[in-house]
Amino acid sequence: MTSRIRLVAALVAAALSAIACIATIVEPQWFEMLFDTSPDEGDGSLETLIAVAISAIALVVFSLIGRREWRRHVEERTTAQLSRND
Repeated sequence: MTSRIRLVAALVAAALSAIACIATIVEPQWFEMLFDTSPDEGDGSLETLIAVAISAIALVVFSLIGRREWRRHVEERTTAQLSRND
């Protein structure tokens, strides 16, 4: 059961990372609006670079975690089915 919870958590985190990445591409100034700061004097290029890079890295990491948890979940189910058949 815990592997299923970890799987869902990883998938939700990956989805949120993807949404943040898309939000940055669509509205590069969201970072400035959210944190009320402008490190590049309103240009938005620094925020875009940082947010897209972090979001993309997080998306990959959480997707790999989700993949691992999915495999663990399938393995647990297979093991449980085999033990019932014995």
